[in-house]
Amino acid sequence: MIIYFETLGCSRNQVDSEVMLGKLLAAGHTRTHDPAKARVIVVNTCGFIASAADEAVDTILEMAQYKKQGACRRLIVTGCLAQRYKDDPGLTDSLPEVDAFLGTGACEQIVDVVDDRAVSCLTLFPDPNARSFADLSVDRALSGDPYAFVKVSEGCNRHCTYCIIPTLRGRQRSRPLDDICTDALSLVTQGVKEIILTAENTTDYGRDLKDGTGFADVLETLSRQTAAVDPDVWIRMLYTHPESLTRQIVDTVKAHDNICAYYDVPIQHADTTMLRRMGRPYSRTQLKDLFAMIRQTDPDAALRTTVITGFPGETQEMFDSLLHFIQEICFDHLGVFTYSDAEDLPSHALTDHVSEDVAQVRHDTLMAAQAEISGQINQKHVGKTYPVLVEENPEPGLFTGRTMFQAPEVDGVTFIYSDGLAIGSRVQVKITDGYEYDIAGEKA
Repeated sequence: MIIYFETLGCSRNQVDSEVMLGKLLAAGHTRTHDPAKARVIVVNTCGFIASAADEAVDTILEMAQYKKQGACRRLIVTGCLAQRYKDDPGLTDSLPEVDAFLGTGACEQIVDVVDDRAVSCLTLFPDPNARSFADLSVDRALSGDPYAFVKVSEGCNRHCTYCIIPTLRGRQRSRPLDDICTDALSLVTQGVKEIILTAENTTDYGRDLKDGTGFADVLETLSRQTAAVDPDVWIRMLYTHPESLTRQIVDTVKAHDNICAYYDVPIQHADTTMLRRMGRPYSRTQLKDLFAMIRQTDPDAALRTTVITGFPGETQEMFDSLLHFIQEICFDHLGVFTYSDAEDLPSHALTDHVSEDVAQVRHDTLMAAQAEISGQINQKHVGKTYPVLVEENPEPGLFTGRTMFQAPEVDGVTFIYSDGLAIGSRVQVKITDGYEYDIAGEKA
């Protein structure tokens, strides 16, 4: 059958979609990038926050139209949205267009579900904790980008009060180091030029293992093995945790030229009282010490973070503390979410909820401050030359790509004024202009 995949949400979802689609292709099915031509449409959903859930429902309803106007005969919904509402007795009735709901632990069963001929809606929610790691004997179906994500673990053992992920994805299970390297090297042999390590908290890797293997070992081993196959491949890490991001990890990054000195460290807030309410096990002082250590070890390192505004109990004074912290640290990149409430979150029971309007004003204030900070940082890149991974050619004479200090999808890009560049190649670019979030230059 002809299959179309629509993937929403985070990089972990992207990996799950590639694994599922790879299994379907290995089973003899074919892929299309046009949902109107698909016999089966799979929507891999995110349900982390309210806006993501709304987007997922809208996408499901949009894809359902192809059952009326296109070739689609089966619509399958997978991922976190399905898992979050698996116990809702109205799940199947609320979306009668859907033929099957699969939870986060059901990726390995996608072929059986696609081939199933059941008349009634199928619901499949195995325990996420029992989910095995990806079958390395079957190639993932990649997106075609010059980068690809590699999971180092599944699940999470932390207890942030605003987060439902441990319920949806299960306890942390660190993936065997050999499997991580086999997965990454397979991607490199397929032409991938940037391996991006991902998990709920990448630097928590190994905390559930008994042999002492940690995330620094992952970086060290992967750096050495990928360089032996292709010395031009970059390694990047996302979703580090402030508590488990150690000096050993920073030293390992500094010691290897093929590991991006790019630290994505979601802090969520910078007021110590607010951090305690969020269930985050560190203080404002510890955060300052962490970022100082990173910059002392590697002055050229790029820092990225995400924060939440409007969390229950956030006073104006606490927000001002967060704003001043951001202005003091001067992150290269910053993302801001407004607090998303739900009855199944521990934070729902906290007192002193903040209005959505106030949370949005605070969100906008932080983004305005960050735009000024980012613009000033990007101006400092002018006149310097950096290697850039070429990714797109939106119009004649113009390409877009990324430096080591720019991650895909969440950060700005580098515009390259040139002709004849190959997608997936790496070129030296002299920066001529710096903007709020992007930089631009010419091939050196």
